[in-house]
Amino acid sequence: MTAAPGNTAGPRMAHPAHRAVILTLCALVVGALASLAAIGLTDAVLWLNDRLLIAPRARVQYEASRVVMALATVLVPAAGGLIVALILRYLSRARRPLGPPDVIEAVQFERAMPPLRDGLASTLAAMVSLGFGASVGQYGPMVYLGAMLGGTVRRLGLAVPNLPAIAVACGVAAAISTAFNAPIAGLVFAHEVVLRHYSTQAFAPTTVAAATGYVFANVIFERPALFLLQFDGVRHGHEFVLFAILGLLCAVLAILFMRLILRIAAHAAASPIPALLRPMVAGLAVGLTALWLPDVLGIGKEALRFATIEGAFGAGELAILVLAKLVLTALCIGFGFVGGVFSPALLIGILFGALFWTALDASALLATSGVAVYAICGMMALTSPVIGAPLTTILIVFELTRNYDITIAAMVAVVFSNLISHRFFGRSLFDVQMARRGADLSAGRERARLQAMPVTDCLTRGMVLAGTGEAIGAVRARLAASDWNEAYIRDDAGRFAGVLRAADAAADWDSALHKPALTFDDTTTVLEAMQALRGFVGDAIPVIERDSGRLIGVVSEAAVIEAYLDMSQTLRR
Repeated sequence: MTAAPGNTAGPRMAHPAHRAVILTLCALVVGALASLAAIGLTDAVLWLNDRLLIAPRARVQYEASRVVMALATVLVPAAGGLIVALILRYLSRARRPLGPPDVIEAVQFERAMPPLRDGLASTLAAMVSLGFGASVGQYGPMVYLGAMLGGTVRRLGLAVPNLPAIAVACGVAAAISTAFNAPIAGLVFAHEVVLRHYSTQAFAPTTVAAATGYVFANVIFERPALFLLQFDGVRHGHEFVLFAILGLLCAVLAILFMRLILRIAAHAAASPIPALLRPMVAGLAVGLTALWLPDVLGIGKEALRFATIEGAFGAGELAILVLAKLVLTALCIGFGFVGGVFSPALLIGILFGALFWTALDASALLATSGVAVYAICGMMALTSPVIGAPLTTILIVFELTRNYDITIAAMVAVVFSNLISHRFFGRSLFDVQMARRGADLSAGRERARLQAMPVTDCLTRGMVLAGTGEAIGAVRARLAASDWNEAYIRDDAGRFAGVLRAADAAADWDSALHKPALTFDDTTTVLEAMQALRGFVGDAIPVIERDSGRLIGVVSEAAVIEAYLDMSQTLRR
Protein backbone atom coordinates (compact mmCIF):
# COMPACT_ATOMS: atom_id res chain seq x y z
CA MET A 1 0.00 0.00 0.00
CA THR A 2 1.49 3.36 -1.05
CA ALA A 3 0.34 6.92 -0.94
CA ALA A 4 -0.35 8.75 -4.12
CA PRO A 5 2.90 9.73 -5.76
CA GLY A 6 3.60 13.41 -5.75
CA ASN A 7 5.20 15.48 -8.40
CA THR A 8 8.85 15.20 -7.38
CA ALA A 9 10.20 17.31 -10.18
CA GLY A 10 11.21 20.72 -8.88
CA PRO A 11 10.02 23.90 -10.53
CA ARG A 12 12.01 25.23 -13.47
CA MET A 13 14.48 27.82 -12.24
CA ALA A 14 16.41 30.50 -14.09
CA HIS A 15 20.14 30.98 -13.64
CA PRO A 16 20.97 32.92 -10.44
CA ALA A 17 22.18 35.91 -12.44
CA HIS A 18 18.98 35.91 -14.47
CA ARG A 19 16.92 35.64 -11.29
CA ALA A 20 18.67 38.69 -9.85
CA VAL A 21 17.98 40.68 -13.02
CA ILE A 22 14.32 39.58 -13.07
CA LEU A 23 13.81 40.49 -9.41
CA THR A 24 15.43 43.89 -9.87
CA LEU A 25 13.42 44.74 -12.98
CA CYS A 26 10.25 43.49 -11.33
CA ALA A 27 10.90 45.69 -8.29
CA LEU A 28 11.57 48.75 -10.45
CA VAL A 29 8.55 48.29 -12.72
CA VAL A 30 6.08 47.29 -10.01
CA GLY A 31 7.40 50.01 -7.69
CA ALA A 32 7.03 52.68 -10.36
CA LEU A 33 3.55 51.56 -11.41
CA ALA A 34 2.34 51.24 -7.81
CA SER A 35 3.67 54.69 -6.96
CA LEU A 36 2.05 56.29 -10.00
CA ALA A 37 -1.22 54.51 -9.26
CA ALA A 38 -1.17 55.69 -5.64
CA ILE A 39 -0.50 59.27 -6.74
CA GLY A 40 -3.26 59.03 -9.34
CA LEU A 41 -5.75 57.71 -6.78
CA THR A 42 -4.86 60.49 -4.34
CA ASP A 43 -5.19 63.21 -6.97
CA ALA A 44 -8.51 61.83 -8.21
CA VAL A 45 -9.89 61.87 -4.67
CA LEU A 46 -8.68 65.44 -4.10
CA TRP A 47 -10.26 66.54 -7.38
CA LEU A 48 -13.59 65.01 -6.40
CA ASN A 49 -13.37 66.52 -2.90
CA ASP A 50 -12.90 69.98 -4.42
CA ARG A 51 -15.68 69.62 -6.97
CA LEU A 52 -18.19 68.09 -4.55
CA LEU A 53 -17.57 70.56 -1.69
CA ILE A 54 -16.00 67.97 0.61
CA ALA A 55 -12.62 69.69 0.98
CA PRO A 56 -12.55 72.52 3.58
CA ARG A 57 -11.02 75.01 1.11
CA ALA A 58 -13.84 74.32 -1.36
CA ARG A 59 -16.48 74.68 1.35
CA VAL A 60 -15.12 78.09 2.35
CA GLN A 61 -15.96 79.46 -1.10
CA TYR A 62 -19.65 78.58 -0.65
CA GLU A 63 -20.10 79.71 2.95
CA ALA A 64 -22.55 82.40 1.86
CA SER A 65 -24.77 79.86 0.01
CA ARG A 66 -26.00 78.01 3.08
CA VAL A 67 -28.69 76.06 1.25
CA VAL A 68 -26.25 74.82 -1.40
CA MET A 69 -23.74 73.92 1.29
CA ALA A 70 -26.29 72.03 3.38
CA LEU A 71 -27.66 70.10 0.40
CA ALA A 72 -24.17 69.17 -0.78
CA THR A 73 -23.13 68.10 2.72
CA VAL A 74 -26.07 65.73 3.12
CA LEU A 75 -26.67 64.50 -0.42
CA VAL A 76 -23.12 64.02 -1.76
CA PRO A 77 -22.11 61.22 0.67
CA ALA A 78 -25.50 59.55 0.22
CA ALA A 79 -25.19 59.68 -3.58
CA GLY A 80 -21.67 58.32 -3.29
CA GLY A 81 -23.00 55.38 -1.28
CA LEU A 82 -25.49 54.51 -4.00
CA ILE A 83 -22.82 54.73 -6.71
CA VAL A 84 -20.49 52.48 -4.68
CA ALA A 85 -23.24 49.89 -4.24
CA LEU A 86 -23.97 49.91 -7.97
CA ILE A 87 -20.25 49.51 -8.82
CA LEU A 88 -19.90 46.50 -6.53
CA ARG A 89 -23.18 44.97 -7.71
CA TYR A 90 -22.62 45.23 -11.45
CA LEU A 91 -18.87 45.54 -12.03
CA SER A 92 -17.42 43.19 -9.42
CA ARG A 93 -18.06 39.45 -9.42
CA ALA A 94 -16.94 39.32 -5.78
CA ARG A 95 -19.61 41.93 -4.93
CA ARG A 96 -17.64 43.10 -1.91
CA PRO A 97 -14.75 45.46 -1.18
CA LEU A 98 -11.24 44.08 -1.57
CA GLY A 99 -8.44 45.19 0.71
CA PRO A 100 -5.38 44.23 2.77
CA PRO A 101 -6.92 40.98 4.14
CA ASP A 102 -7.22 39.69 0.57
CA VAL A 103 -3.58 40.62 -0.10
CA ILE A 104 -2.34 38.88 3.05
CA GLU A 105 -4.42 35.79 2.34
CA ALA A 106 -3.14 35.51 -1.23
CA VAL A 107 0.49 35.74 -0.13
CA GLN A 108 0.26 33.52 2.94
CA PHE A 109 -1.61 30.74 1.14
CA GLU A 110 0.27 31.11 -2.16
CA ARG A 111 -2.88 31.88 -4.11
CA ALA A 112 -3.48 34.24 -6.97
CA MET A 113 -4.84 37.67 -6.17
CA PRO A 114 -8.57 38.15 -6.80
CA PRO A 115 -9.45 38.73 -10.49
CA LEU A 116 -8.20 41.98 -11.99
CA ARG A 117 -11.73 43.05 -12.85
CA ASP A 118 -12.82 42.78 -9.21
CA GLY A 119 -9.73 44.67 -8.08
CA LEU A 120 -10.33 47.51 -10.52
CA ALA A 121 -14.00 47.71 -9.52
CA SER A 122 -13.05 47.82 -5.83
CA THR A 123 -10.48 50.56 -6.50
CA LEU A 124 -13.04 52.58 -8.44
CA ALA A 125 -15.53 52.15 -5.60
CA ALA A 126 -12.86 53.27 -3.12
CA MET A 127 -12.16 56.38 -5.20
CA VAL A 128 -15.88 57.23 -5.20
CA SER A 129 -16.18 56.53 -1.47
CA LEU A 130 -13.27 58.83 -0.64
CA GLY A 131 -14.18 61.45 -3.22
CA PHE A 132 -17.77 61.69 -2.03
CA GLY A 133 -16.77 62.19 1.60
CA ALA A 134 -17.30 58.79 3.24
CA SER A 135 -15.52 58.31 6.56
CA VAL A 136 -13.03 55.73 5.28
CA GLY A 137 -9.30 55.69 4.60
CA GLN A 138 -7.20 55.88 1.46
CA TYR A 139 -4.19 53.77 2.48
CA GLY A 140 -6.02 50.42 2.39
CA PRO A 141 -7.09 50.95 -1.24
CA MET A 142 -3.53 52.11 -2.04
CA VAL A 143 -2.10 48.93 -0.53
CA TYR A 144 -4.53 46.80 -2.52
CA LEU A 145 -3.84 48.74 -5.72
CA GLY A 146 -0.09 48.20 -5.36
CA ALA A 147 -0.60 44.52 -4.55
CA MET A 148 -2.93 44.10 -7.54
CA LEU A 149 -0.28 45.50 -9.87
CA GLY A 150 2.35 43.23 -8.31
CA GLY A 151 -0.01 40.28 -8.62
CA THR A 152 -0.02 40.55 -12.42
CA VAL A 153 3.59 39.26 -12.42
CA ARG A 154 2.26 35.77 -11.62
CA ARG A 155 0.85 35.58 -15.15
CA LEU A 156 4.28 35.97 -16.74
CA GLY A 157 5.50 32.54 -15.63
CA LEU A 158 9.02 33.73 -14.87
CA ALA A 159 11.28 31.02 -13.47
CA VAL A 160 11.97 32.67 -10.10
CA PRO A 161 10.93 30.96 -6.85
CA ASN A 162 8.44 32.93 -4.72
CA LEU A 163 8.23 35.70 -7.31
CA PRO A 164 4.43 36.17 -7.09
CA ALA A 165 4.58 36.89 -3.34
CA ILE A 166 7.66 39.10 -3.72
CA ALA A 167 6.04 41.10 -6.53
CA VAL A 168 2.95 41.69 -4.40
CA ALA A 169 5.17 42.82 -1.52
CA CYS A 170 6.98 45.20 -3.90
CA GLY A 171 3.68 46.82 -4.87
CA VAL A 172 2.67 47.19 -1.22
CA ALA A 173 6.05 48.64 -0.20
CA ALA A 174 5.95 51.20 -3.01
CA ALA A 175 2.37 52.23 -2.16
CA ILE A 176 3.16 52.86 1.52
CA SER A 177 6.43 54.58 0.63
CA THR A 178 4.56 56.90 -1.74
CA ALA A 179 1.71 57.56 0.67
CA PHE A 180 3.91 58.63 3.60
CA ASN A 181 7.16 59.62 1.88
CA ALA A 182 8.58 56.87 4.07
CA PRO A 183 10.55 54.20 2.15
CA ILE A 184 11.85 52.39 5.25
CA ALA A 185 8.32 52.13 6.65
CA GLY A 186 7.10 50.84 3.28
CA LEU A 187 9.78 48.17 3.25
CA VAL A 188 9.02 47.07 6.82
CA PHE A 189 5.23 47.16 6.28
CA ALA A 190 5.53 44.75 3.35
CA HIS A 191 7.45 42.27 5.51
CA GLU A 192 5.60 42.85 8.78
CA VAL A 193 2.03 42.73 7.47
CA VAL A 194 2.10 40.93 4.11
CA LEU A 195 5.08 38.55 3.92
CA ARG A 196 5.35 38.00 7.70
CA HIS A 197 8.98 36.94 7.51
CA TYR A 198 12.33 38.40 6.51
CA SER A 199 14.54 36.90 3.83
CA THR A 200 17.31 38.20 1.60
CA GLN A 201 15.43 37.15 -1.51
CA ALA A 202 12.45 39.36 -0.64
CA PHE A 203 14.31 42.09 1.23
CA ALA A 204 16.34 43.35 -1.73
CA PRO A 205 13.46 43.72 -4.25
CA THR A 206 11.09 45.33 -1.72
CA THR A 207 13.85 47.79 -0.81
CA VAL A 208 14.24 48.73 -4.48
CA ALA A 209 10.46 49.09 -4.87
CA ALA A 210 10.12 51.23 -1.72
CA ALA A 211 12.98 53.46 -2.86
CA THR A 212 11.37 53.77 -6.30
CA GLY A 213 8.10 54.86 -4.70
CA TYR A 214 9.94 57.44 -2.62
CA VAL A 215 11.74 58.83 -5.67
CA PHE A 216 8.47 59.23 -7.58
CA ALA A 217 6.62 60.79 -4.66
CA ASN A 218 9.30 62.98 -3.14
CA VAL A 219 11.74 63.77 -5.96
CA ILE A 220 9.78 63.67 -9.22
CA PHE A 221 6.32 64.82 -8.11
CA GLU A 222 7.35 66.54 -4.84
CA ARG A 223 4.36 65.32 -2.88
CA PRO A 224 3.79 67.15 0.43
CA ALA A 225 4.39 65.36 3.71
CA LEU A 226 1.41 64.22 5.77
CA PHE A 227 2.24 66.93 8.30
CA LEU A 228 5.16 69.16 9.32
CA LEU A 229 6.17 69.23 12.96
CA GLN A 230 8.65 71.11 15.10
CA PHE A 231 9.47 69.46 18.42
CA ASP A 232 12.30 70.41 20.75
CA GLY A 233 12.33 67.17 22.72
CA VAL A 234 10.79 65.54 25.79
CA ARG A 235 11.65 67.84 28.68
CA HIS A 236 10.50 65.72 31.65
CA GLY A 237 11.32 62.11 32.55
CA HIS A 238 7.88 61.43 34.06
CA GLU A 239 6.31 61.94 30.64
CA PHE A 240 7.42 58.51 29.52
CA VAL A 241 5.04 57.08 32.10
CA LEU A 242 2.34 59.29 30.60
CA PHE A 243 3.18 57.97 27.11
CA ALA A 244 2.75 54.41 28.40
CA ILE A 245 -0.61 55.30 29.97
CA LEU A 246 -1.69 56.93 26.71
CA GLY A 247 -0.69 53.74 24.89
CA LEU A 248 -2.86 51.64 27.22
CA LEU A 249 -5.84 53.94 26.71
CA CYS A 250 -5.33 53.90 22.95
CA ALA A 251 -5.34 50.09 23.03
CA VAL A 252 -8.76 50.14 24.69
CA LEU A 253 -10.03 52.62 22.11
CA ALA A 254 -8.53 50.58 19.24
CA ILE A 255 -10.21 47.40 20.49
CA LEU A 256 -13.52 49.27 20.74
CA PHE A 257 -13.03 50.61 17.21
CA MET A 258 -12.26 47.19 15.72
CA ARG A 259 -15.06 45.39 17.56
CA LEU A 260 -17.51 48.07 16.47
CA ILE A 261 -16.52 47.62 12.81
CA LEU A 262 -17.04 43.85 13.05
CA ARG A 263 -20.30 44.19 14.98
CA ILE A 264 -21.84 46.73 12.61
CA ALA A 265 -20.81 44.65 9.59
CA ALA A 266 -22.52 41.60 11.11
CA HIS A 267 -25.68 43.57 11.91
CA ALA A 268 -25.72 45.12 8.44
CA ALA A 269 -25.61 41.69 6.79
CA ALA A 270 -28.57 40.55 8.88
CA SER A 271 -30.54 43.79 8.58
CA PRO A 272 -33.63 44.18 6.35
CA ILE A 273 -31.97 47.10 4.53
CA PRO A 274 -31.21 45.98 0.94
CA ALA A 275 -27.50 45.67 0.18
CA LEU A 276 -27.89 48.22 -2.61
CA LEU A 277 -29.06 50.88 -0.15
CA ARG A 278 -26.78 50.24 2.84
CA PRO A 279 -23.87 52.47 1.74
CA MET A 280 -26.36 55.24 0.97
CA VAL A 281 -27.76 54.99 4.51
CA ALA A 282 -24.25 55.28 5.93
CA GLY A 283 -23.54 58.24 3.62
CA LEU A 284 -26.70 59.96 4.81
CA ALA A 285 -25.57 59.51 8.43
CA VAL A 286 -22.18 61.04 7.56
CA GLY A 287 -23.81 63.99 5.79
CA LEU A 288 -26.22 64.77 8.61
CA THR A 289 -23.40 64.64 11.16
CA ALA A 290 -21.23 66.84 8.94
CA LEU A 291 -23.81 69.64 9.15
CA TRP A 292 -22.50 70.21 12.67
CA LEU A 293 -19.07 68.52 12.42
CA PRO A 294 -17.62 69.05 8.92
CA ASP A 295 -14.33 67.41 9.97
CA VAL A 296 -15.94 63.95 9.82
CA LEU A 297 -16.13 64.22 6.03
CA GLY A 298 -13.55 62.28 4.06
CA ILE A 299 -10.03 61.52 5.21
CA GLY A 300 -9.75 64.48 7.56
CA LYS A 301 -6.19 65.56 6.77
CA GLU A 302 -6.81 69.14 7.87
CA ALA A 303 -8.11 68.03 11.28
CA LEU A 304 -5.12 65.71 11.59
CA ARG A 305 -2.68 68.55 10.95
CA PHE A 306 -4.42 71.00 13.28
CA ALA A 307 -4.47 68.45 16.12
CA THR A 308 -0.74 69.02 16.71
CA ILE A 309 -1.30 72.75 17.32
CA GLU A 310 -2.12 73.94 20.82
CA GLY A 311 -5.52 75.59 21.06
CA ALA A 312 -6.73 74.46 17.64
CA PHE A 313 -9.45 72.32 19.24
CA GLY A 314 -11.16 72.52 22.61
CA ALA A 315 -11.52 69.48 24.86
CA GLY A 316 -15.22 69.09 24.12
CA GLU A 317 -14.70 69.40 20.38
CA LEU A 318 -11.93 66.77 20.48
CA ALA A 319 -14.08 64.34 22.45
CA ILE A 320 -17.02 64.72 20.06
CA LEU A 321 -14.80 64.35 17.01
CA VAL A 322 -13.19 61.17 18.36
CA LEU A 323 -16.58 59.63 19.07
CA ALA A 324 -18.15 60.75 15.79
CA LYS A 325 -15.22 59.62 13.63
CA LEU A 326 -15.05 56.26 15.38
CA VAL A 327 -18.77 55.51 14.98
CA LEU A 328 -19.12 56.87 11.44
CA THR A 329 -16.05 54.99 10.18
CA ALA A 330 -17.40 51.72 11.59
CA LEU A 331 -20.80 52.52 10.04
CA CYS A 332 -19.35 53.33 6.61
CA ILE A 333 -17.15 50.22 6.47
CA GLY A 334 -19.81 47.95 7.94
CA PHE A 335 -22.50 49.20 5.57
CA GLY A 336 -20.46 48.71 2.41
CA PHE A 337 -18.40 51.78 1.60
CA VAL A 338 -15.00 50.83 0.18
CA GLY A 339 -11.95 52.14 2.00
CA GLY A 340 -9.38 51.44 4.65
CA VAL A 341 -9.08 51.80 8.40
CA PHE A 342 -5.51 53.15 8.39
CA SER A 343 -6.41 56.82 7.82
CA PRO A 344 -9.38 56.91 10.23
CA ALA A 345 -7.24 55.22 12.89
CA LEU A 346 -4.56 57.89 12.41
CA LEU A 347 -7.13 60.67 12.80
CA ILE A 348 -8.92 59.13 15.79
CA GLY A 349 -5.59 58.45 17.46
CA ILE A 350 -4.14 61.93 16.95
CA LEU A 351 -7.35 63.56 18.20
CA PHE A 352 -7.42 61.28 21.24
CA GLY A 353 -3.76 62.03 21.97
CA ALA A 354 -4.50 65.75 21.79
CA LEU A 355 -7.49 65.22 24.10
CA PHE A 356 -5.28 63.35 26.58
CA TRP A 357 -2.80 66.23 26.62
CA THR A 358 -5.61 68.80 26.94
CA ALA A 359 -6.90 67.02 30.04
CA LEU A 360 -3.39 66.87 31.52
CA ASP A 361 -2.75 70.53 30.79
CA ALA A 362 -6.07 71.58 32.28
CA SER A 363 -5.33 69.67 35.48
CA ALA A 364 -2.00 71.50 35.91
CA LEU A 365 -0.74 68.56 37.96
CA LEU A 366 2.21 67.64 35.77
CA ALA A 367 4.47 69.56 33.44
CA THR A 368 4.42 68.43 29.80
CA SER A 369 6.32 69.05 26.58
CA GLY A 370 3.36 70.28 24.57
CA VAL A 371 0.49 68.78 22.62
CA ALA A 372 2.46 67.60 19.58
CA VAL A 373 4.23 64.63 21.16
CA TYR A 374 1.03 63.36 22.80
CA ALA A 375 -0.92 63.73 19.57
CA ILE A 376 1.70 61.74 17.64
CA CYS A 377 1.90 59.07 20.36
CA GLY A 378 -1.88 58.70 20.34
CA MET A 379 -1.96 58.51 16.55
CA MET A 380 0.52 55.65 16.34
CA ALA A 381 -0.57 53.84 19.51
CA LEU A 382 -4.11 53.55 18.14
CA THR A 383 -3.16 52.80 14.54
CA SER A 384 -0.56 50.13 15.30
CA PRO A 385 -2.91 47.47 16.77
CA VAL A 386 -5.53 48.15 14.08
CA ILE A 387 -3.17 47.33 11.20
CA GLY A 388 -0.88 44.98 13.15
CA ALA A 389 2.33 46.85 12.31
CA PRO A 390 4.12 48.30 15.38
CA LEU A 391 7.50 48.61 13.65
CA THR A 392 5.96 50.33 10.65
CA THR A 393 4.16 52.93 12.73
CA ILE A 394 7.32 53.72 14.71
CA LEU A 395 9.28 54.15 11.49
CA ILE A 396 6.58 56.34 9.95
CA VAL A 397 6.97 58.70 12.91
CA PHE A 398 10.72 58.85 12.45
CA GLU A 399 10.61 59.33 8.69
CA LEU A 400 7.94 62.03 8.91
CA THR A 401 9.50 63.97 11.79
CA ARG A 402 13.22 63.04 11.57
CA ASN A 403 13.10 63.44 15.37
CA TYR A 404 14.50 60.78 17.73
CA ASP A 405 12.79 62.12 20.86
CA ILE A 406 9.31 61.98 19.41
CA THR A 407 10.05 58.58 17.85
CA ILE A 408 11.12 57.12 21.21
CA ALA A 409 8.01 58.56 22.86
CA ALA A 410 5.82 57.00 20.16
CA MET A 411 7.68 53.72 20.55
CA VAL A 412 6.77 53.54 24.26
CA ALA A 413 3.09 54.21 23.52
CA VAL A 414 3.01 51.72 20.63
CA VAL A 415 4.58 48.91 22.67
CA PHE A 416 2.12 49.22 25.55
CA SER A 417 -0.81 49.55 23.15
CA ASN A 418 0.13 46.38 21.29
CA LEU A 419 0.61 44.40 24.49
CA ILE A 420 -3.01 45.00 25.46
CA SER A 421 -4.67 44.78 22.07
CA HIS A 422 -2.85 41.59 21.05
CA ARG A 423 -3.93 39.92 24.28
CA PHE A 424 -7.58 40.96 24.21
CA PHE A 425 -8.32 41.22 20.48
CA GLY A 426 -5.68 39.74 18.20
CA ARG A 427 -2.81 40.75 15.98
CA SER A 428 -4.87 43.14 13.86
CA LEU A 429 -8.28 43.83 12.39
CA PHE A 430 -7.08 42.23 9.15
CA ASP A 431 -6.21 38.96 10.90
CA VAL A 432 -9.56 38.74 12.65
CA GLN A 433 -11.39 39.45 9.40
CA MET A 434 -9.42 36.67 7.69
CA ALA A 435 -10.07 34.26 10.58
CA ARG A 436 -13.81 34.85 10.22
CA ARG A 437 -13.45 33.87 6.55
CA GLY A 438 -11.68 30.63 7.52
CA ALA A 439 -8.04 31.75 7.14
CA ASP A 440 -6.79 31.90 10.73
CA LEU A 441 -3.12 32.92 10.94
CA SER A 442 -3.08 33.35 14.73
CA ALA A 443 -1.35 29.99 15.31
CA GLY A 444 1.20 30.45 12.53
CA ARG A 445 1.43 30.07 8.75
CA GLU A 446 2.00 26.31 8.82
CA ARG A 447 -1.12 25.57 10.85
CA ALA A 448 -3.18 28.01 8.78
CA ARG A 449 -2.16 26.37 5.51
CA LEU A 450 -2.92 22.90 6.84
CA GLN A 451 -6.30 24.18 7.99
CA ALA A 452 -6.95 25.56 4.50
CA MET A 453 -5.89 22.36 2.68
CA PRO A 454 -8.75 19.88 2.15
CA VAL A 455 -8.00 16.24 2.87
CA THR A 456 -9.38 15.45 -0.59
CA ASP A 457 -6.05 16.75 -1.93
CA CYS A 458 -4.30 13.78 -0.27
CA LEU A 459 -6.38 10.87 -1.56
CA THR A 460 -4.56 7.56 -1.77
CA ARG A 461 -4.58 5.58 -4.98
CA GLY A 462 -4.67 1.84 -5.54
CA MET A 463 -7.22 0.92 -2.88
CA VAL A 464 -9.64 -1.97 -3.44
CA LEU A 465 -12.96 -0.43 -4.42
CA ALA A 466 -16.07 -2.53 -5.07
CA GLY A 467 -19.86 -2.39 -5.15
CA THR A 468 -22.49 -4.45 -3.40
CA GLY A 469 -23.61 -5.65 -6.83
CA GLU A 470 -20.40 -7.70 -7.19
CA ALA A 471 -19.94 -11.20 -5.89
CA ILE A 472 -18.37 -11.07 -2.45
CA GLY A 473 -16.01 -13.91 -3.34
CA ALA A 474 -14.61 -12.00 -6.31
CA VAL A 475 -14.01 -8.96 -4.12
CA ARG A 476 -12.24 -11.12 -1.53
CA ALA A 477 -9.99 -12.52 -4.27
CA ARG A 478 -9.04 -9.01 -5.39
CA LEU A 479 -8.36 -8.03 -1.80
CA ALA A 480 -6.14 -11.08 -1.24
CA ALA A 481 -4.11 -10.25 -4.35
CA SER A 482 -3.47 -6.68 -3.14
CA ASP A 483 -1.42 -5.16 -0.32
CA TRP A 484 -4.58 -3.93 1.39
CA ASN A 485 -6.36 -5.39 4.40
CA GLU A 486 -9.67 -3.65 3.69
CA ALA A 487 -11.89 -3.12 0.67
CA TYR A 488 -14.15 -0.07 0.43
CA ILE A 489 -17.67 -0.86 -0.70
CA ARG A 490 -20.31 1.31 -2.38
CA ASP A 491 -23.99 0.56 -2.90
CA ASP A 492 -25.73 0.71 -6.26
CA ALA A 493 -26.24 4.50 -5.90
CA GLY A 494 -22.52 5.10 -5.30
CA ARG A 495 -22.97 5.82 -1.59
CA PHE A 496 -20.48 4.44 0.89
CA ALA A 497 -21.80 1.17 2.32
CA GLY A 498 -18.98 0.00 4.59
CA VAL A 499 -15.64 -1.80 4.80
CA LEU A 500 -14.91 -5.44 3.92
CA ARG A 501 -12.03 -6.81 5.98
CA ALA A 502 -9.73 -9.55 4.73
CA ALA A 503 -9.90 -11.39 8.05
CA ASP A 504 -13.72 -11.58 8.00
CA ALA A 505 -15.15 -14.85 6.57
CA ALA A 506 -18.82 -13.78 6.29
CA ALA A 507 -20.48 -15.05 3.12
CA ASP A 508 -22.96 -12.23 2.42
CA TRP A 509 -22.71 -8.47 2.24
CA ASP A 510 -25.05 -7.76 5.15
CA SER A 511 -22.84 -9.71 7.54
CA ALA A 512 -19.49 -8.80 6.00
CA LEU A 513 -19.75 -5.00 5.91
CA HIS A 514 -18.38 -3.08 8.87
CA LYS A 515 -18.66 0.54 9.81
CA PRO A 516 -15.18 2.11 9.82
CA ALA A 517 -13.84 3.51 13.08
CA LEU A 518 -13.18 6.87 11.40
CA THR A 519 -14.48 8.71 8.35
CA PHE A 520 -13.76 12.09 6.79
CA ASP A 521 -15.93 14.20 4.53
CA ASP A 522 -15.25 16.71 1.76
CA THR A 523 -14.99 19.57 4.29
CA THR A 524 -12.31 17.92 6.44
CA THR A 525 -8.95 19.68 6.36
CA VAL A 526 -5.49 18.16 6.68
CA LEU A 527 -5.09 19.74 10.12
CA GLU A 528 -8.36 18.19 11.31
CA ALA A 529 -7.31 14.86 9.81
CA MET A 530 -3.95 14.94 11.64
CA GLN A 531 -5.71 15.56 14.94
CA ALA A 532 -8.27 12.79 14.30
CA LEU A 533 -5.63 10.23 13.30
CA ARG A 534 -4.10 9.97 16.77
CA GLY A 535 -4.38 6.34 17.81
CA PHE A 536 -5.83 5.25 14.45
CA VAL A 537 -5.09 1.69 13.33
CA GLY A 538 -6.01 0.59 9.81
CA ASP A 539 -5.26 0.92 6.12
CA ALA A 540 -6.98 4.21 5.35
CA ILE A 541 -9.96 6.40 6.17
CA PRO A 542 -12.92 6.71 3.77
CA VAL A 543 -13.67 10.25 2.55
CA ILE A 544 -17.40 10.68 2.01
CA GLU A 545 -19.29 13.52 0.35
CA ARG A 546 -21.28 15.14 3.13
CA ASP A 547 -24.47 15.90 1.21
CA SER A 548 -24.88 12.74 -0.88
CA GLY A 549 -22.97 10.11 1.11
CA ARG A 550 -20.98 9.25 -2.03
CA LEU A 551 -17.56 7.70 -1.48
CA ILE A 552 -14.97 10.16 -2.82
CA GLY A 553 -11.93 8.02 -2.00
CA VAL A 554 -9.72 7.07 0.90
CA VAL A 555 -6.78 8.74 2.58
CA SER A 556 -4.01 6.94 4.42
CA GLU A 557 -2.21 8.14 7.51
CA ALA A 558 1.02 8.21 5.49
CA ALA A 559 -0.57 10.54 2.90
CA VAL A 560 -1.66 13.00 5.59
CA ILE A 561 1.81 13.00 7.16
CA GLU A 562 3.39 13.47 3.73
CA ALA A 563 1.17 16.51 3.12
CA TYR A 564 2.30 17.97 6.45
CA LEU A 565 5.98 17.38 5.67
CA ASP A 566 5.61 18.88 2.18
CA MET A 567 4.01 21.98 3.69
CA SER A 568 6.77 22.33 6.28
CA GLN A 569 9.44 21.95 3.62
CA THR A 570 7.76 24.56 1.43
CA LEU A 571 7.71 27.10 4.25
CA ARG A 572 11.32 26.40 5.20
CA ARG A 573 12.40 26.76 1.58
